[in-house]
Amino acid sequence: MSAGTEQRVLLIGGTSEIGLAIVRRLGAETPVRAFLLGRDRDGLAAVAATLPGSDYDLLEADALDTHEALVGSAFDRAGGFDVVVLAVGVLGGQAGLDSDRSVSETVMRVNFLGAGSLLLASLGALRRQRRGTMVVLSSVAAERARKSNAIYGAAKAGLDALAQGLADSLAGTGVRMLVVRPGFVRTRMTAGLDPQPFATTAEAVADATVKALAGREHTVWVPPTLRYVFAVLRHLPRPIYRRLPL
Repeated sequence: MSAGTEQRVLLIGGTSEIGLAIVRRLGAETPVRAFLLGRDRDGLAAVAATLPGSDYDLLEADALDTHEALVGSAFDRAGGFDVVVLAVGVLGGQAGLDSDRSVSETVMRVNFLGAGSLLLASLGALRRQRRGTMVVLSSVAAERARKSNAIYGAAKAGLDALAQGLADSLAGTGVRMLVVRPGFVRTRMTAGLDPQPFATTAEAVADATVKALAGREHTVWVPPTLRYVFAVLRHLPRPIYRRLPL
């Protein structure tokens, strides 16, 4: 894209700190016209006021059958998008079997079923316009579920696998997929939790994502060291893995 050309960006999860950091980082490169989808009307309005020329709409939390129509409407209103960022997710359920059942179900429903439905709707719209990039915010937790966050990790693993598989099916269509796997990110969502090794920030994730968008990567780890850490953790025998303080 040439300098000065406006990029149209759809952020699904419009109040996500990481998602917004990506939008702002993109805006540092070229002018950006942002469209925000989310569930918090007041939050969306406040965020939209900080992004010149942005617009927003509400996303019903569990109305899976409306996702395609809602995403399609956003594409129509904006005249298509250059980049779609999927930043939908909740943490919760850290106590595994001891977590409140309804909380655990929400984590699985939002992070996989809901996010997966929105991913399918977005990719369908991008494929119809025969161009564009899909950015999916995954997590290093998707690589191997840990006892401390088994529910979140399993849901993210499902989304990550779906994104990677669909990326292969998009070859030759003009649509690109970029899966972003951050480690522990210091945001509102992780407030109150003890930072994990290699903890990072929303701005660092945004920098790595925009850098990857300028290249040909299909998966980016933030920080990059985690790629090698999980290359080892992924293959540890379970009796050893379960004893790790993870």
